[in-house]
Amino acid sequence: MLQEGFQIPDEITVGKLNSLFTRTAKKWYHKMRLDHGKQHWPWWKCEIITKWGNNSWRLEMENAFESAMFNSGKDRTLTWFLKQQDILCALNPDMSDSMINMKILRKCGGEIEHAIKCRCVKPCSTEDYIHAMEYNITRTRIGKTWTRVPMKSKMVYKTSREDKRPEITVLKCHKCGSTTHLANTCTKKTKIDEVQVIEEVQCTEEKERSDLDSGVSEDTTVEDYPIENITAFSGLTKVHTDLP
Repeated sequence: MLQEGFQIPDEITVGKLNSLFTRTAKKWYHKMRLDHGKQHWPWWKCEIITKWGNNSWRLEMENAFESAMFNSGKDRTLTWFLKQQDILCALNPDMSDSMINMKILRKCGGEIEHAIKCRCVKPCSTEDYIHAMEYNITRTRIGKTWTRVPMKSKMVYKTSREDKRPEITVLKCHKCGSTTHLANTCTKKTKIDEVQVIEEVQCTEEKERSDLDSGVSEDTTVEDYPIENITAFSGLTKVHTDLP
């Protein structure tokens, strides 16, 4: 392509091979240069076709073209388009430019392919297709996928309803405190707390004192009060008086 498009002499074309080849191909070129020395371009072209023009190489190139789907988020438009064009030209040198462009557009996806064909209605050149492809990708969101940004910390959302189960209550006998039976089937006697007995005794004594105080008024003296009424109260000691 360099020699035919730019009419470069054979010496310059052969000198460009060192920069065009990469990895294994570059090692092969250096080995052939050491073994055969300086050669003209037709000789190198024949050796290149013999080395990489076999069926396994063609199958590898076809698989590379079929798997090369355009991704607007990763691939650059110009680099990707020209790479696919070089693969198709290497596989089928006699294929027309319009057929090559149509095959490449099918690898862009339905939305991008439709947008490019709408802008390029008439038969266009490769540069026009590349320009339309770059315009649709940069000015619109066609073909771009949304990437989800991971959150730094997980947010815990609380609901109105509590998911906790109610606590299980253990049934006990309120007489003896055992969990093997209930109070209606308990055979033990009811335990009475000593504090409860003391409180009941104190309540009865206070009640008797209040009844006694209610019978005698504050204004009544011993001289005015009959002696019969004083001795009539139960629980009182004998009253000693100096009355005549």
